[in-house]
Amino acid sequence: MTDKKTLSSEILLHIAQTLNLPMRGLVAVIELLDDGGTVPFIARYRKEATGNLDEVQIRAIEEKLAYFRDLVDRRQTILASIAEQGKLTDDLKLRIEATLDKSELEDLYLPYRPKRRTKATIAREKGLEPLAAYLWAQQAGAEPLKSLAAGFVNAELGVATQDEALEGARHIVAEWVSEDADLRKALRQLVFDEGVVMSRKVTDAVDEQEKFKMYYEYKEPVKTIPSHRMLAIRRGEGENVLYFLIETEAERAIAIMRRHVLRAPGDWTEQLELAIDDAWKRLLNSSIQAEIRLELKRRSDTEAIQVFRDNLYNLLLAPPAGPISVLGIDPGLRTGCKVAVVDETGKLLAHDVLYLHTSKQGNAEAAPKLEGLLRKHTIRAIAIGNGTASRETDAFVRGFLRDKGIQDIFSVTVSESGASIYSASDVARQEFPDLDLTVRGAISIARRLQDPLSELVKVDPKSIGVGQYQHDVDQRQLAESLEHVVESCVNKVGVDLNTSSWTLLRHVAGITERSALNIVSYRNDKGSFRSRMQLLEVPGIGPKTFEQAAGFLRIRNGDNPLDMTAVHPESYPVVEQIAQSLQTSVSEIIRQPELLEKVDSRQLSAGAYTLTDILAELHKPGRDPRDKFVAPSFREEVREIADVQAGMVLEGVVTNVTKFGAFVDIGVHQDGLVHISELSNRFIKDPSEAVKTGQIVKVMVLSVDTKAKRIALSIKALTAPAARPAAKPAAKPVAKPVPKPEATLDEKLTALSMKWKVR
Repeated sequence: MTDKKTLSSEILLHIAQTLNLPMRGLVAVIELLDDGGTVPFIARYRKEATGNLDEVQIRAIEEKLAYFRDLVDRRQTILASIAEQGKLTDDLKLRIEATLDKSELEDLYLPYRPKRRTKATIAREKGLEPLAAYLWAQQAGAEPLKSLAAGFVNAELGVATQDEALEGARHIVAEWVSEDADLRKALRQLVFDEGVVMSRKVTDAVDEQEKFKMYYEYKEPVKTIPSHRMLAIRRGEGENVLYFLIETEAERAIAIMRRHVLRAPGDWTEQLELAIDDAWKRLLNSSIQAEIRLELKRRSDTEAIQVFRDNLYNLLLAPPAGPISVLGIDPGLRTGCKVAVVDETGKLLAHDVLYLHTSKQGNAEAAPKLEGLLRKHTIRAIAIGNGTASRETDAFVRGFLRDKGIQDIFSVTVSESGASIYSASDVARQEFPDLDLTVRGAISIARRLQDPLSELVKVDPKSIGVGQYQHDVDQRQLAESLEHVVESCVNKVGVDLNTSSWTLLRHVAGITERSALNIVSYRNDKGSFRSRMQLLEVPGIGPKTFEQAAGFLRIRNGDNPLDMTAVHPESYPVVEQIAQSLQTSVSEIIRQPELLEKVDSRQLSAGAYTLTDILAELHKPGRDPRDKFVAPSFREEVREIADVQAGMVLEGVVTNVTKFGAFVDIGVHQDGLVHISELSNRFIKDPSEAVKTGQIVKVMVLSVDTKAKRIALSIKALTAPAARPAAKPAAKPVAKPVPKPEATLDEKLTALSMKWKVR
């Protein structure tokens, strides 16, 4: 295993240039990571050392670090292997040590990699390698090629004629051509730049819903094909509906090969040209195609995972309704609507079943039961899952509240994606071992309204339904990436040490599942934490874990008022210094943040970044960075897709953002699609520039296909085009060129963002 502390200066410089980061900050981040620092901790509490690098930049450094440490390990293995064969020259060693690309490294190793038996191997067994070497050298010898080839005719070895000898030599040359690292690199670039992805429908393939109809006869350049189309084609191939290949002009590839191989004319030229043609058709074309297919897969996976990351991030940071008592309803038709009441902390108070949709008397029987629950438990909100019978249940609840004149309770529809997964999970069984799955689902729905983050961390992110081709991408990469998102969101918001479940605590920087369980066990045995310092009494939590985690844990009404803030305990002396300079107490500063206006930062012993964060936190101690909760409002008369008509203006919630548009829940059990072209009047390259998951939007219905269950929506239709300055009238008619559309600012911003592209 490579020493984690050692990376060459060339690699460090390459990382710094690739990520456009200062070397000082890069080295500091690497040292902190190697010392056991977590990304959220480094980003939040080590800004002085890193030069204020953010979490995305630090995560990018972490990924590059892993890549190059793997490369260094692989490089050492390759050097050792070639040295064992006695073929490691100084020049080859220098090339291997200089490369910073894994593909190039494998290309350099290719000629020395153990091989299966090939045509070239057989030719070598027949003693034809010297003849191949003559062709490769392209230097005239004492005798012509044909007479030279005659010397290799050997019936015992299976070489009957000169032509067979030359054919065998060509097989060896073709292998040498296919293993040339520089040539492979040039051909890969050719296919990337000029190759075309071509998909076709498999003969007699069954595609009942015509999901892949668009790709039955389809072409798109390798260079520009977006991730969602590449993943769709791959899925079609996986379902045996499509097949695809990457088409490249053979003449262009062979021309590059000839320029690379042919150095001098002679009687060897014809043989080399035949070997080059053979190398492309038999060896290189399929090999390069496989590499490009793999690279397209990686590229598509990365883009799709980034879409999933962005959606999950926005969903986890959705505005919470807060610590209020909630009645959750998991709607159902035949089996009734499961109801669960939770208090301000999410504790289950009661559960029941309302049979709203099983008979004509259902509503009449359910109303008294619902009223009893509302009165007994002082409910502030009703959360209704958005599954089957959701709109009917919502209509009943709203009608009930209206008829009873209840105005201090609001009703809202909540996404129940993943709730069934949670209710059958080990986590749910540990929380509620004696409850039915459907009751657990109702509890989850109620808690999602209170705090989406705390509840959604209990569910595998892949089950939440905000991904794009999530089952087709690299599952290990997806899982790691989504775990980073959850970690980022949890630490951004902070976690209440006295009320949070172990499932939430385990995502706090530095805390493992075991230590999270130990914290809950300690809390159950000793009572609520009064101070962050008590964490050090929990088994398994030492100074390093405390350093990483303490700033993200909150204690409300504890012994130290700073424990409810994001100020790290290591900075408490700075706050004490601030209090002394103002001749007041820390508690008074918390109560009267306006006192901070008199602080003279020049007299404080803290770095500029740290001090800025401390003052910002003291101005709004314990603030929640999430937006204020606003409930969406669906139209009462629009409950099913049959109720939707073109031209309607509806309110909805963005449920998923993809590369081609955004899906919006308008309350009819079938999300509508706002295509990227219908998202904004201004030019946007990515839908995430216009909307985010969980956002409440107004949309106009463009079209409805009830049979295919497709709803086309538009946001652009409801927004006025950007105002343009009126053109001054010309003194006389003058022919002028057509002005460019007002996208130049976007182009400049795009260029600038590409310069800083770390995400």
